Amino acid sequence: MWKVLSGFGLLTGATYPFRVLAVFRRTPRLWGYVAIPILVNCIVGVVLYAGLLFFGWDSVAYLMGSLTHWVDSLITNLPRWLGILDYLIIGVGWLLRLLLVVGLLLLTGFVLVQFGVLLGAPWYGQLSEQLEELRTGQLHIVEVGIVRDIGRAILFELKKLVLVVGVGVVLLLLNLVPGIGTLAATVGGFALATTIVCLDFMDAPLERRRLRFREKLRIVFRSLPASASFSWVCLALVSVPLLNLLTIPLCVASGTLFFCDQVLPGGEANRVSPGADGLLLTQTRQKRQQRS
Repeated sequence: MWKVLSGFGLLTGATYPFRVLAVFRRTPRLWGYVAIPILVNCIVGVVLYAGLLFFGWDSVAYLMGSLTHWVDSLITNLPRWLGILDYLIIGVGWLLRLLLVVGLLLLTGFVLVQFGVLLGAPWYGQLSEQLEELRTGQLHIVEVGIVRDIGRAILFELKKLVLVVGVGVVLLLLNLVPGIGTLAATVGGFALATTIVCLDFMDAPLERRRLRFREKLRIVFRSLPASASFSWVCLALVSVPLLNLLTIPLCVASGTLFFCDQVLPGGEANRVSPGADGLLLTQTRQKRQQRS
């Protein structure tokens, strides 16, 4: 019954960025793993917002100036009794400005996630391990060595880039189709962004099992609709300027919590990739031992 009431997980997935706050409140020692990443995010955030927002706002201002000039020339040739269209066009112009600014903030937040998660990976990895062991009583790790570990991290970023570019080209071509094409491209772009965000925030427990990129994608899709609502909330949290400097560690932690609750019971993430080498280390501790 609860599964139906929650929209088959749609509402449940959206709660994880907030559920993890209760875990942090009960386990104060976890805050030590987010202090340095928050500092890193602050430094990266200042650089990104100073750069992307400055040039982005300048581009928006130029676009609005061109639009205003075009509107003025259009109104000049209209009969006086159609002067009321002037106010309508001005309203549309401000709406367009608002949409452009929101899009710019979303883009900046998305880029911040990529840099923040990558630079804070060592601390986020330890945080994720602590959360998984705390939540499930055990920790699964496939050891492959530092060199291969770095190579996998680079390949993961490259494959994400290929995915974004490949799907992005298709969405760009969809824009050429009048009407429905633009709508489909917008929905597709949003879906692509949420997929990447979900991969980023769930990657720590998935990567410990050395799963291949396709397997990670399969887990994200098989966790729908819970993974979708989880990603939507995370994307919203990391798109709010300044607040996202604090919410990125929160979303990383909630990704591990989501994995433990929504993926592990199905057994999908426990399967080690056939191509992964190394020893599977399983540490099982009883909760009573964890508290001691």
